[in-house]
Amino acid sequence: MTSNDSHGTALITGASSGIGLELARLFARDRTDLVLVARREADLQKLAEELASSHPIQVRVLPADLSDPAAPDHILEALRNDGIVIDSLVNNAGAGTYGPFVETDLEAELQMLRLNIVSLTHLTKLFAREMVARHKGRILNVASTAAFQPGPLMAVYYATKAYVLSFTEALAAELQGSGVTVTALCPGPTRTGFQGAAKMEKSRLVSGLLSMQDAATVAKVGYKAMMRGSRIAVPGIVNRLLAQSIRFTPRRLVTIIVYQMQKSKS
Repeated sequence: MTSNDSHGTALITGASSGIGLELARLFARDRTDLVLVARREADLQKLAEELASSHPIQVRVLPADLSDPAAPDHILEALRNDGIVIDSLVNNAGAGTYGPFVETDLEAELQMLRLNIVSLTHLTKLFAREMVARHKGRILNVASTAAFQPGPLMAVYYATKAYVLSFTEALAAELQGSGVTVTALCPGPTRTGFQGAAKMEKSRLVSGLLSMQDAATVAKVGYKAMMRGSRIAVPGIVNRLLAQSIRFTPRRLVTIIVYQMQKSKS
């Protein structure tokens, strides 16, 4: 699956909405063929039709639940069977849960760990090896500003994003000079369906914000950083200042502040 004018092929997880969808549009604009992965096949097909009709690219849809441990291997097998080589990997799929740890649903958190950490690591392992062998490739892992501090009331989610950031920075150092770059995109609160899915609408962190960045703006920052080969991209000057200030604030105090911000208004 490579069109004549294509600039390679990008695989994007969580591509049916939000940041993943906007990243797909950016790749398509630059004539990059696409493999779109998410659970919602109908949404993927709609996006694929939009992009293929607007740009000289080919778009492959692969519906998959990435919380299933077998999904990454199935994706790789399907691509190999069709002779598709991935030049850019975007690990965007993710989920969150909100509430006191002793009260939140265990299965939902285990599923989140499989999605946010295990599948991201698995896909990166599979495709990074091929990229290194070709001395060419880009990887973008979507983390969060949550990666920079502990997050009471979203303890597991914040921890998963800390993993993504740490893993990305370490892998970027390992692959320096290999022709493969690894970038972590760390957005703050963004207007997507994430807040509703995580059931955190009452959190002061979300309900008290005068404005959130839109997914298209965040995607542009991540896309440009990936193309430059930057290791970390934090969209928005306020988010960047907060991420830096945390380095000079006692960790216990940071945790208390985040806890107060995360608490429900009711």
